[in-house]
Amino acid sequence: MIGAIIGDIVGSRFEFNNHRSKEFELFTAECRVTDDSIMTLAIAKALMETEKRVKPSFVEGGYDNEFDTILKRMSIKYMQEMGRQYPNCGFGGMFSQWVFSDNPKPYNSFGNGATMRISPVGFISRTVKEVCSLSEIVTRVTHNHVEGLKGAEATAVAIFMAKQGIPKKEIDNTINLHYYSLDFTIDEIRDTSPFNETCQETVPQAIQAFLESSSFEDAIRTAVSVGGDSDTLAAITGAIAEAYYGVLENIKEKALTYLDHNLRSIYEEWCEFVEKLNSRSSFKNLTKYLDHLSEFQSLGK
Repeated sequence: MIGAIIGDIVGSRFEFNNHRSKEFELFTAECRVTDDSIMTLAIAKALMETEKRVKPSFVEGGYDNEFDTILKRMSIKYMQEMGRQYPNCGFGGMFSQWVFSDNPKPYNSFGNGATMRISPVGFISRTVKEVCSLSEIVTRVTHNHVEGLKGAEATAVAIFMAKQGIPKKEIDNTINLHYYSLDFTIDEIRDTSPFNETCQETVPQAIQAFLESSSFEDAIRTAVSVGGDSDTLAAITGAIAEAYYGVLENIKEKALTYLDHNLRSIYEEWCEFVEKLNSRSSFKNLTKYLDHLSEFQSLGK
C-alpha cells in the first residue's frame, strides 16, 4: 500500500502542471497527500475492521452475505469518516457529495477514484477469485458502473500477480486478455496523453508504466512522465511496483513524513495486520503460481 501513497505524493505537484519527463526531484515541499492516499487508507481500515467482526468465509462465487454486508458498511463508514476529516484533499464533485451524504448511494461512476484506493485488496487476497470479489465489494459502494468495477479489478489483479513474483509478460497477457488492450508504449503517448479521470484512460497507462519500468523508483518516474492525472496514475503504478520490486527504506520513510499522526497510525496498523496475515499463511510462491495457472487461460502452459 505504501507504493500507492508514494505515487500519490510524488505525483501530487504535477496533477495540474504535467511534467513529461522522468527527470525531476521525487519529494519537494510542494508535494502533499491527496484523496488517493486518504481513501486508500480508508479501504485498508475497512478491511481490518471487517475482519475484527467476522471471519472471512469465501464460498463459490464470492464471500458469504455476512462478510459482504459488513465490508460494504465498513467501506462506506471509513471513506465518509476520513473524507470528512480531510474535505480539501482533492475530491471530485460527485464523490465529495457522496462523502457528505446522509444516505450515500453508488452513483454509476467510472472515474479513476475506483482504482486509486484499491491496492489494499491486492495485497491481502490469497487467490485471484478473492481479489475479484473483494474489489467488487469495496468498489460498488460508489463506482458501480461496469468500467469503474473493471478498472478497480484490473488494478487489484495486477498488484496481486506482481506480489506473487509472476513475470511481467504474464501480467501483460492477463490484462490484455481480460481487461484492457496494452497496444502502446509510454513513449508513444507521452506527448499527447490528456488529463483524463476515467478508469479506461488511466488504468492501462498506469499498468503499462509499471510493465516498462526497471525498478520501483523508475516506475514512479515513468508514470509521472505520462502526464494526465499524475497523482492517481502514479498511485496505481506505485502500488503494482511495490508489490513487484518492494520499496527502498529511504523512499518509504521520506513519504511517511507527509502523513499526519492519524494517517500514519492507520498505515502502521495496516503493516501489523498484513504481517499477521502473512505469518498465518502456509502458501508458498510456487504453489500460488501453479494455482494462478488454472485461473488464467492467458498464462498458457
